[in-house]
Formats: sequence, structure tokens, C-alpha cells
Amino acid sequence: MILELQLAAQKLFVLEENKIIAKYAVSTAKNGAGEEYGSEKTPRGWHIIRAKIGAGCPINTVFIRRRPTGEIFTEALGRQFPERDWILTRIFWLSGLEKNKNRLGNVDTMRRKIYIHGAPDNVLMGERGSKGCVRMRNHDLIELFEKIPVGTKIFIKE
Repeated sequence: MILELQLAAQKLFVLEENKIIAKYAVSTAKNGAGEEYGSEKTPRGWHIIRAKIGAGCPINTVFIRRRPTGEIFTEALGRQFPERDWILTRIFWLSGLEKNKNRLGNVDTMRRKIYIHGAPDNVLMGERGSKGCVRMRNHDLIELFEKIPVGTKIFIKE
């Protein structure tokens, strides 16, 4: 199994033997594509899922620094903390595979803490809006989380 993320389409595809077996609407970086640390852009190229975080957590579990805070996201919590960049439900932590493109130095995807993660229901999918990560609907993310093992490759292209 392999994943392909098409930035222009704002879609994530699950491929098996070169056939699409699932597709999901996503929301990637508001600032577009790019690899530099601090750019708040979604990195391109080949990556792997280095870690899966949040197995067994309730839907809408709030994460900070990859750890559950004990909070469950609600609209009221969102209004209380409007400045927070919500990371919910599950996390796939990505790691670049291409030296000096998305791995090591100032372009290291893992060091940049680029994730595929859940988002509040009011976050629009199919439009750019994140700070570099890939946002998904929580139910879609749980479905994907159950199918995709650590070490799965993902290609991110414009």
C-alpha cells in the first residue's frame, strides 16, 4: 500500500497495486508547498509514516506536542481558544526520505513536525488552510489509521 497526496486537488489517495482503493478530501498549508523550516508550507516528495499516535483515543481528542491533553474538542472549546491550531483524534507523523529535499538540515519534515491529523468539523476540506500539516476529517482519519501501518510510504506532489 502507498499513499499519494495531490496538493492541487487537496486529495489523499490510498493505492494498492497502482489502483485507487480510497480517497479523502484534505486541507494542506495555507502558504502552499515548500520544505523550509518555519515556512508553514506542506513539504513535497517521498515520505514515510514514522509514527502513528492516538490509537484508542476518543474522536476529537486534543493533542499538543503529540500528547493527549485530556480535552475533547467541542465548538465551545474552539470559541474559548480561537488561536489554537487544533490537532485532533489521531496523528501520522511524517518523515522525509529525500536527503536535502525533505530530510536533514533546514528541510527536515520530521523536525518540522509535519503530521496528517484530524481537524474540527468546521474546518473546510478541499481548501488550503493549515500551517503545513495535512488536515483530515476525524472519521476519515480513524478509517485510514486502521488501514495504514507505520512505514507506509507517501508521495506528496503539487
